[in-house]
Amino acid sequence: MAGFKTLDDIGAVSGKRVLVRVDLNVPVAEGKVTDATRIERIAPTISELSGKGAKVILLAHFGRPKDGPSAEFSLEPIARATAEVLGRPVGFASDCIGDKAADAVAAMKDGDVLLLENTRFHKAEEKNDQAFIDKLAANGDIYVNDAFSAAHRAHASTEGLAHRLPAYAGRTMQAELDALEQGLGNPVRPVVAIVGGAKVSTKIDLLMNLVKKVDALVIGGGMANTFLAARGTDVGKSLCEHDLASTAKQIMIEAAEAGCAIILPADGVVAKEFKPGAASQTVAISDVPADGMILDVGEKTVKSVTDWIDRAATLVWNGPLGAFEIEPFDRATMAAAKHAAARTKEGKLVSVAGGGDTVAALNHAGVADDFTYVSTAGGAFLEWMEGKPLPGVEVLKR
Repeated sequence: MAGFKTLDDIGAVSGKRVLVRVDLNVPVAEGKVTDATRIERIAPTISELSGKGAKVILLAHFGRPKDGPSAEFSLEPIARATAEVLGRPVGFASDCIGDKAADAVAAMKDGDVLLLENTRFHKAEEKNDQAFIDKLAANGDIYVNDAFSAAHRAHASTEGLAHRLPAYAGRTMQAELDALEQGLGNPVRPVVAIVGGAKVSTKIDLLMNLVKKVDALVIGGGMANTFLAARGTDVGKSLCEHDLASTAKQIMIEAAEAGCAIILPADGVVAKEFKPGAASQTVAISDVPADGMILDVGEKTVKSVTDWIDRAATLVWNGPLGAFEIEPFDRATMAAAKHAAARTKEGKLVSVAGGGDTVAALNHAGVADDFTYVSTAGGAFLEWMEGKPLPGVEVLKR
């Protein structure tokens, strides 16, 4: 990863205090972490630094606390879960700055791991306040950012610290940036993007950027209905942003000018109500009944999507093709995901996917581990796909 400083550039860390920004914004119920995926992803960076004798001091946020410290948003239960994943003790300090943090850091031995309390308990964190950055930096000699998911925020612990201390990308950040470079930065062509989801309004910037960078853009989910309506198709009672018809038309014009093929549904699975097991039928997209809702794409469209995946050398995926949360409207997303996974396993496709619904859909299909890279970064992944610079990444460039 020539463009960014990584742990390969860090030099000797034995005895050094290394502040590591991580993503520990994990689901917690009744004081216990219910999904440790994000903790598992940061384990390699923590273990590598600790194994080389560094004093590893973890910085993280949790939730959106509004009024300072509160038990609801404390990282203390997550310290215990982190220790379980790492298979070693993880200390905890009840503040991220001040005497409580300083005393806990001073008591560390080489190789120890310490988690500091929620950085967002201080409003200065999100303001990227200089005095707060100084207080954080007082506990470290080196800064490592391993939280790509927070890299779209210019906060004290995600961007500000990199101006105060020697700064490097952790292994998770490095893997994410390498995958994104493969996906859109410098991809092997042809590049196909699949973009789904409910609304065009949330992904205008994304679509505008992609049509200039990919060879074909498959549009699915509820947002496809807006494009179909803009072309004059009656989509019945389907979710549709009719007021964005002109935007959809402009995206299609820009795609044509850039030589990007737009792939819209040729058929749809239609039902009169959105509920599990609802009676449904597959119809040509021109034959959607007035009282029907398109809740998934049909077999002809799936065949078109898998044909495009077969042509592709690189696939970037954000958003499901249908209402995958409810059967039987998960079939198209499942079929396309399994096809992409098989091509990836055969070594014929680089597949990069991200976004909350996308990760859930790939897990539902049982193929998340078969993609080249699946990002859990959410907003940061979306902003990267939109072509926006990410403050926490820009500051790590050489």
